[in-house]
Amino acid sequence: MSTSPVRQTVSLGPQWPTLDPFLFCAHHDDAYPAGTPDMAPAVPIDDRDIGMDFSGKDGWSMYHGDSVPGFPGHPHRGFETVTYVRKGLIDHSDSLGAAARFGRGDVQWVTAGKGIVHSEMFPLLDTDGPNPLELFQIWLNLPAADKMVDPHFTMLWDHEIPRHVEAGVEVTVIAGNLGGAEPPSPPPESWASRADADVAIWHIRLDPGASWMLPAGSSPDLNRMLYVFEGDTLQVADTQLDYDTGALLQPDVAVELTAGSEAVEALVLQGRPIGEPVAQYGPFVMNDRAEIEQAMRDYQTTQFGGWPWDDQAPTHGRDRGRFARHVDGRVEELTDAG
Repeated sequence: MSTSPVRQTVSLGPQWPTLDPFLFCAHHDDAYPAGTPDMAPAVPIDDRDIGMDFSGKDGWSMYHGDSVPGFPGHPHRGFETVTYVRKGLIDHSDSLGAAARFGRGDVQWVTAGKGIVHSEMFPLLDTDGPNPLELFQIWLNLPAADKMVDPHFTMLWDHEIPRHVEAGVEVTVIAGNLGGAEPPSPPPESWASRADADVAIWHIRLDPGASWMLPAGSSPDLNRMLYVFEGDTLQVADTQLDYDTGALLQPDVAVELTAGSEAVEALVLQGRPIGEPVAQYGPFVMNDRAEIEQAMRDYQTTQFGGWPWDDQAPTHGRDRGRFARHVDGRVEELTDAG
């Protein structure tokens, strides 16, 4: 008697449920209007809860921004953020002195470790038309032994990230080798940098009616989730998943995926569980309550190294293209806007 590789399904919202070693995945999909010369929305925002606007009114939110949408300077400790952009631009600045503007297909990977402060703002550069933004921010935990490592800033540019391509299928390989597609190395202290952790972050796109065999993972001990976020339906072995549905998969068996009458996009998050207690309070993720309290005291005392920017919500100008200024002072300038 056969057993379905789909163990469980779940409906998705703005924050997707995940399993160890992942903490959660936020899916931001904002239909921002035209921008002003200052890169703010060119429509009234007085009726929004400025500084705490998660309303989704008119298809977009200001989040914690009071002029430009986004997330002004805020701290993290004890985990990593992996930010993958599908539309729009993000302006990053942090307490290490690193800065970046990145866009479609780019990935920013930040190890918070013992503490970092960063801002993520969404500049609306187009003054004549809409400024759509879509991104995933994935929180990947760190084991206790690495929670207090030095913070690390990494940019993985779109042209550096490999794709596994078959007829009607394209898989963007952000982490975890796939069919010979080997992505850039994750940060050195990341759980994903351990070969036996078998961490995978794959973005799958199937043309209408196309099929692809998701390969088996290395062990039944892995956690593997698949999230359908674009299109109509995706047949996963014997189970049909609708748009905005996630599925917990049996990790050590290959699973056939088949798109319905529309193109379908899905995200796969896979990894070996860290298997340690998780204590979380807002932007701090540690192993127990005492460590959370220590993180709060450390941030109040040190500000995790201070904030080297004049503004809590820095942006990088109207005319700047995609770029990164790394902690060592090295600057990368890309030739297109993304």
